[in-house]
Amino acid sequence: MNRLLNSILLLWRDASIRPLIMQAVVVLLVVAMGAWVINNTMNNLETRGISTGFDFLSEEAGFGILQSLVEYDESHSYGRTFTVGILNTLLVSVLGIFFATVLGFLMGVARLSPNWLLARLSSVFIETFRNIPLLLQIFFWYFAVLAALPHPRQSYALGDALFLNLRGFFFPKPVMEQGLSAVFISCLVAVGLALFLRYKHRKQRVETGKGISGAPYLMAALIVGIPAITWWFSGATMTFDMPELKGFNFRGGLSIIPELGALLLALTIYTAAFIAEVVRAGIESVQKGQKEAAASLGLKPGKTLSLVVIPQAMKVIVPPLTNQYLNLAKNSSLATAIGYPDLVNVFAGTTLNQTGQAVEVIAMTMAVYLTISLSVSLLMNIYNKRVALIER
Repeated sequence: MNRLLNSILLLWRDASIRPLIMQAVVVLLVVAMGAWVINNTMNNLETRGISTGFDFLSEEAGFGILQSLVEYDESHSYGRTFTVGILNTLLVSVLGIFFATVLGFLMGVARLSPNWLLARLSSVFIETFRNIPLLLQIFFWYFAVLAALPHPRQSYALGDALFLNLRGFFFPKPVMEQGLSAVFISCLVAVGLALFLRYKHRKQRVETGKGISGAPYLMAALIVGIPAITWWFSGATMTFDMPELKGFNFRGGLSIIPELGALLLALTIYTAAFIAEVVRAGIESVQKGQKEAAASLGLKPGKTLSLVVIPQAMKVIVPPLTNQYLNLAKNSSLATAIGYPDLVNVFAGTTLNQTGQAVEVIAMTMAVYLTISLSVSLLMNIYNKRVALIER
């Protein structure tokens, strides 16, 4: 026994082994705590006669969903509602990240503009929208703006194709017909060739100081020309399913429901205000001498910003930008306040109320948001390493 204690003391005194022992103890404590929580939860559920498991996912849902990116009706299962909720959440998150990035970069650059009016307007935008709670902004766009639109019969119309009313925005739906698969493949090929040309152009510019002559025009010609030629020779045809007023609403075509519009507007503007400040800080972190050196070489302000300042500023911009993307994805759960059918509303709301499977439903919902957040972090970390590599 004494020999065992002496061996443990010797290991504890070893500075290289002691941290490993402490980490192992912490891991064991966490596992033990998790096992206790799970066991206690299962016992409590069993005591109250509440069934557990995921068999409910195969049961018929019996309720409709306002928007679905995949085929869905009341006869589908709860598992299908889970899929619909995930896709709707991903839709608003991806669109929100894209539009917020574009708007945020524009506002961040505008705030540093030498034009007094442009700089003041961007400052007002940033200080206004980042200091108003996101939930209030969602309510503003949904109840004050979109709810004030006319009824379907009095829709704002652009020709016989585009219609805007309080039921949403309706526009033609392209219908794929014969030969369009070849055109779609040619589009992918054209984009791939354009990206390869862009890579060669940037590589040559780094190595020789001069890129491929007319590279932007060649990339545009590839993206437009290859699909156009394929379309011409394949004889592909495409028609449009036009929206038509039938009864009290439009039928046919595609539509953007007001819940999606309000949520997307609020998330985009709110997040863009924070991204603008991140961009401003990143640009100001670049030494003034870099801009002066670019000007001495004859670069115009626009070229200086795009070729000299922004590439160096990205090293500072990317980490806090990742946080804003994560916040946007998680803030999309506020959609339930206006009835947008995201994961929280459809699955953690309606499905939970009908099945009573609280533990399983909440665990699945949390797992989805955790996966989305980790995926965004992974992609941004990869990009951050790429930016850092370019900086070196």
